Amino acid sequence: MAPSANGQTVGRRLPVESAFTRVEDARHRLPRLFGRRDLVVLGLGVMIGSGIFSISGNQAALTAGPAVILSFVIAAIVCLLAAACYAELSSTIPVSGSAYTFSYVTFGEMWAWLVGWALVLELVTAAAIVARVWSAYLLATLDSFGITLSDGVAKYFDPTAKVNLVAPLLLLLLTAMVVTGTKLSARVLTVVVVAKVAVILLVIVVGATHINWDNYTPFVPISRAAPATASPTLFSWILDSSFGTFGTMGIFTAASTIVFAYIGFDLIATASEDARNPRKTVPQGMLLGVGAVTILYVAMAVVLVGMRPYGQLGGSAPVSSALAAVGVGWAAKVVNLGALLALMTVIMVVLIGQSRVLFNMGRDGLLPKSLGRVSRVYSSPARAAGVAGLAAVALTLYPSVLQLEELLVIGALFCFAFCAVGVLRLRRTEPDLERGFRVPMVPLVPLLSLGATVWLMLNLKTSTWAKFGIWMAVGLAIYGLYGRWHSRLANEDSWEFDIGDTDPGTGGLQAIRQEPERTGELKAIRTPQQNQQKPTRGKHMRN
Repeated sequence: MAPSANGQTVGRRLPVESAFTRVEDARHRLPRLFGRRDLVVLGLGVMIGSGIFSISGNQAALTAGPAVILSFVIAAIVCLLAAACYAELSSTIPVSGSAYTFSYVTFGEMWAWLVGWALVLELVTAAAIVARVWSAYLLATLDSFGITLSDGVAKYFDPTAKVNLVAPLLLLLLTAMVVTGTKLSARVLTVVVVAKVAVILLVIVVGATHINWDNYTPFVPISRAAPATASPTLFSWILDSSFGTFGTMGIFTAASTIVFAYIGFDLIATASEDARNPRKTVPQGMLLGVGAVTILYVAMAVVLVGMRPYGQLGGSAPVSSALAAVGVGWAAKVVNLGALLALMTVIMVVLIGQSRVLFNMGRDGLLPKSLGRVSRVYSSPARAAGVAGLAAVALTLYPSVLQLEELLVIGALFCFAFCAVGVLRLRRTEPDLERGFRVPMVPLVPLLSLGATVWLMLNLKTSTWAKFGIWMAVGLAIYGLYGRWHSRLANEDSWEFDIGDTDPGTGGLQAIRQEPERTGELKAIRTPQQNQQKPTRGKHMRN
């Protein structure tokens, strides 16, 4: 269906020029803060988190055994393919909103809403889960320094407790910081990321000296029947066969969950509107970040599995527990402190990314347009950040929130699939648009990305698919009752933000360098391809 600026057609698409004009001519817009280095740091700040400190051990103990190393490699390949697709789209449409904005231009409004709704699920769930994991590391850190809490107090630190008070309090504090525009400068974030990487390298170096090669045997444990109460994967449900855990299928099942550890590179795309020269710096920051974190994750998995039998790697803090078990208690203390710092920055960046998504959906009218305003008082998208934080607080109060880990993954994979198809569609519909990065070997790479993404989605549990289906059905109802009729595309002639706030916000981040004058970086630049006939042999000599 052709793009439409008016009317109530569900398939109306946002014209490419309009996507740029809404940013450059908007009264409510964001400043350019980040260069390539800052974007890499931003990506590492959110990717290095609970995945490396928690997921590796739990998946080894419960699903894949020592072969969890291969699960990390498989997840990395899927995310690298997806990152390449994200990189091309973000270099073509460098506007905040990530996959939501890409889908609005490429597929149409209803599909963009579904992708944006999946992004909301991904980011809110991430903030809630990481907050609970942070409470576990806080308790472990206190214990490692000899601070023992009574059972009556310690139960409120337990990540699986019915009532956990630490996680919601942490989220409220970080939400207040993001809402009020507290200056988390790129320099401070750089220092934090360097500290996190140093902790990981310490674990790798120290742990490598305590590797027991017998712990790698058997590398792929014999498959086991799934418990009677366990939810089967969608793939096993389709084939009417239960694959259980471990074995070859256990590797892929673990990889589907381990994708959680890599999620965060897509948040770099949400910062496109904050970046200088985004057509170049955003793709570079994204691919460099995924490459760096892949090396760290695989190395950590190799060392962790080698230090301790895989069956003993479960628990809320497997890395520090493994170090303590081999007699390196001082390193365990360092890991706990590093994890506290790492997980806190993860939540901060996730909340900022979530505010960007809600900010764009509000700016487009699919959510209340008050979410698309930048606060004059705090110089940040305060209302969007507040809604994101309160939603995460509400979810983290759910006692079984840690069991929703796959729900986060399926939301991310859903967006990955749309980006893979989006590259192919935009190459066909808008071949002349300037692209700062081009996916190589098209259509092979996008098709591989789509296939790998769908395969991992099939290896998620049927219960996860059921919850995801309910979430998307609720989203469709909201779109049909509100978004479709209040969309800016449907009301372009009468759309107008309230006058009063004209200051661009920082969204809780402060630039290291002075922001240069806006020079219209965000423009739809087209380079029509001219079909020039090649000169015949010897023509230049005759001329």
